[in-house]
Amino acid sequence: MTFFPPWPQDPPLRRIFVNNLVLPAHIGVYDFEHGVQQRVCINVSLGVVEAEKTGPDDLSRTVSYAVVVDKIKEIIDQRHFQLVETLAETLAAAILEDQKIIIVRIKVEKLDILPEAEGVGVEIERKNL
Repeated sequence: MTFFPPWPQDPPLRRIFVNNLVLPAHIGVYDFEHGVQQRVCINVSLGVVEAEKTGPDDLSRTVSYAVVVDKIKEIIDQRHFQLVETLAETLAAAILEDQKIIIVRIKVEKLDILPEAEGVGVEIERKNL
């Protein structure tokens, strides 16, 4: 279960999210992590300005979570990441290229690295200025 703290109230935001996206990734600093893939779990929460609460029932009013997922997959497939922090920052920067998104929260977890834990990783929040 993922918990994100409440959004700021000014301006009012619509939250779009993708929870528990599990993908194979080339990630890790240790020798045994190179040349193999391991599972990562990614949670993304996007804040989009809610300019109008009602309007046309089409995708132009919002951000497509399918586009966000495709972007995440593309980035993960591009290269080996040493750190989950670098992967999270790379994802945040790419997602914030969409000017409709003013804030993004990303949690990246490595699922298979510690047998005693369900996941280890990092969570960040970045804003479009």
